[in-house]
Amino acid sequence: MTCVCSGILFADIACWPISHVPSEGELIPTEKIELNLGGCAANVAMDLARLGVDVTLSGCVGDDALSDFIVRAVSDPKIDTLCLQKSVGRCPGTAMHINVQGQDRRFICTTGANDDYVFNDELFRLIEGTKPGPKVFYLGGFFMLRALETERTVQFLQTARKNGWTTLVDVVLYGDRPYWDTLKPLLPHTDIFLPNEHEGEKITGERNPYEQAKKFLDAGAGAAIITRGESGTLYCSAQEQFRAGVYPTDYVSGAGSGDAFDAGLIAALLAGHDHRTAVCWGSALGASCVREVSTTGGVFDRAELLEFLDKHELEFSAVPN
Repeated sequence: MTCVCSGILFADIACWPISHVPSEGELIPTEKIELNLGGCAANVAMDLARLGVDVTLSGCVGDDALSDFIVRAVSDPKIDTLCLQKSVGRCPGTAMHINVQGQDRRFICTTGANDDYVFNDELFRLIEGTKPGPKVFYLGGFFMLRALETERTVQFLQTARKNGWTTLVDVVLYGDRPYWDTLKPLLPHTDIFLPNEHEGEKITGERNPYEQAKKFLDAGAGAAIITRGESGTLYCSAQEQFRAGVYPTDYVSGAGSGDAFDAGLIAALLAGHDHRTAVCWGSALGASCVREVSTTGGVFDRAELLEFLDKHELEFSAVPN
């Protein structure tokens, strides 16, 4: 089994849920404020390591104390960090998470050194030199990685697929700009595209998740898996379409839940499971994530995941025509 997690790396500063967003000059108490690891690539790599999967992590940090924190936080025996890049004079990606009771989380962030991340020659050599067998290349946080919005990224995904990698792409929308024309060239080289329904609407202009998925497939994606929060998951490919429900959980914060879903999906694919089973693994790992404020602290390990899946059944339904 081989997995490369590439993309955004963040230091997250998060408060435990507060009663309301403070007004001007108001001080709101919270039980705790935490410094945690964040960013799609880092979260997915940590979640996969917890599931016992060996991972190569590729992203870019700066050269300050928060960058040092990120490097320490991803130091795990299951994670190879030799492909991390460093940008001199930069802070890392940094986000402030504001969690309000009964509301979705809010963010204030800077992309920092993520702006400088590139698919360098070293990474090309890595994907060209691996042995046959199950291999997943995951790109997380596209649109927050401005240096990847080039033809070289298309070439990289082409090269990965040519060398037997299953390619997964997830996005984080950043700023108010057109997204479709930037994403479209990547989709013919993407086996599974992984937006949530709000991202899907912003990218495609379609409100209906099924219409979003159809547009992604028509542009060349092998499959689109659109996560919809409490409404579950929509899966669409040329061969199969279905809706999946949600597993029970004790919700504290949604931060990292989409990344946990991606990690569960990847782990299932590497284990040889079909896409329906992979959605079960992803949904279960996502449900485990939301039990804590941090993006990875509540995520199941492999034994916990398999026990949970054995005790709970995910509801599936057809997609209406």
